[in-house]
Amino acid sequence: MELAQNLGRRSHCIKAQVGAVLTKDTRIISVGYNGPPAGTHNCDEEFGEAGCPRDSKGSCSLALHAEQNAILYALKNGSDVGGATLYVTLSPCIACARVIFTMKIKKVIYLDSYAAYKGIGVDEGVEFLRKFGVEVEHYDGAARAVKSEKS
Repeated sequence: MELAQNLGRRSHCIKAQVGAVLTKDTRIISVGYNGPPAGTHNCDEEFGEAGCPRDSKGSCSLALHAEQNAILYALKNGSDVGGATLYVTLSPCIACARVIFTMKIKKVIYLDSYAAYKGIGVDEGVEFLRKFGVEVEHYDGAARAVKSEKS
């Protein structure tokens, strides 16, 4: 999760900085953070402190979410994301949840609530994933001890 948080800091979004790490078989297979598609421009550079224009639902009209960027980058580089685990600093929105489910990602671990961030009553993405059998876990911040074995 620490890596996802650090990745989020790379985002140029003035509204939220979100990072994601996709792992499989104990390996990192992709990373991403929220931002515009490759080849376009960063919102803060073009639109300044106001940020990019909002779409009809009040969301950024330009950026991809961190989960989307991580999944797309993995696929672009030939990685199989089926069975992977996704670490993300903000729980998936409903649109990202649909993509996660479709790509057969088996587990999502999130740090903060998208519902709380958006001021809505329920984490629709989390509920969607759980309803369709994807394991979802709220990261509690507890570090797991790693034992070092010396030969």
